[in-house]
Amino acid sequence: MTPLLPRPVYAQSYVMPALGSRLIGSPIQHKVEVGEYFHSISQQYNIGLIALMASNPTVDPFLPPPGTLLELPTAMLLPDTPYKGIVINLPELRLYYFSQTTDTVHVFPVGIGREGRTTPKMNSFVRTKIKDPIWTPTPSTRTEYLEKFKTVLPRTVEAGKDNPLGLFALQLGYGNNNYLIHGTNQRFGIGMRISAGCIRMNPQDIEWLYETVKVNETVRIINEPIKFTIEPNGQYLVEVHSPLSSDYLDEEGNSITEVIHRFKDDKIDEKALNKALLLHFGLPINVSI
Repeated sequence: MTPLLPRPVYAQSYVMPALGSRLIGSPIQHKVEVGEYFHSISQQYNIGLIALMASNPTVDPFLPPPGTLLELPTAMLLPDTPYKGIVINLPELRLYYFSQTTDTVHVFPVGIGREGRTTPKMNSFVRTKIKDPIWTPTPSTRTEYLEKFKTVLPRTVEAGKDNPLGLFALQLGYGNNNYLIHGTNQRFGIGMRISAGCIRMNPQDIEWLYETVKVNETVRIINEPIKFTIEPNGQYLVEVHSPLSSDYLDEEGNSITEVIHRFKDDKIDEKALNKALLLHFGLPINVSI
């Protein structure tokens, strides 16, 4: 039986896998107690809300029945990208930080740009580290708030409890430099598509990242909804997240066609593979026979 986790986890730090492997972490279950719901559970384990919903698609996220065993998305495949600096995979709503001094990778849930204000793919770097950032809403953001919420935003918001950027931010060297990895003054929205285009993190996570990363460290933002690997032990694993749009098949190399072609082998359970590709559980699925 998959073990239950006896206490809360506030940061996800994993030892890098053996050469040839992309699998980190292990499956964990959580037994729902009276009064718990998905948002509180996702915060307890510092995992994304959408990721928790995807791995438990038949459970009501607002009223999960007490006693239900939830599958936590605490095992994952590393993205197909160089293991260096910060890597953000948009469809899985996760940020990876690959330490260059220890054999570890740190994984955090993030909020990304909502539809219409999407976070772009990029190869960039940390231009500046900002403590107590000042928020300067863009004209389009001020217009949006006025139209949707009948709220007139000030031209600048000083650091403090009313600042949606939180207490720490990393400015990226991309485009007009308006893209940030930053904290938040709200608990809701981590692990969701909810921001105006920047990357949003839990306050304790961005503080850790701010203290850890250096200026000029690389930042890669990728769009990889399907991750797959043939592990050294011969297992065929696939991890599928909901794509940001239906257009990704024309843009990304890791399309369903490529996965099926790569896994076209007598060792593959095609029924299990097709189910994983269809249902987007967001968990590593063993599709070996």
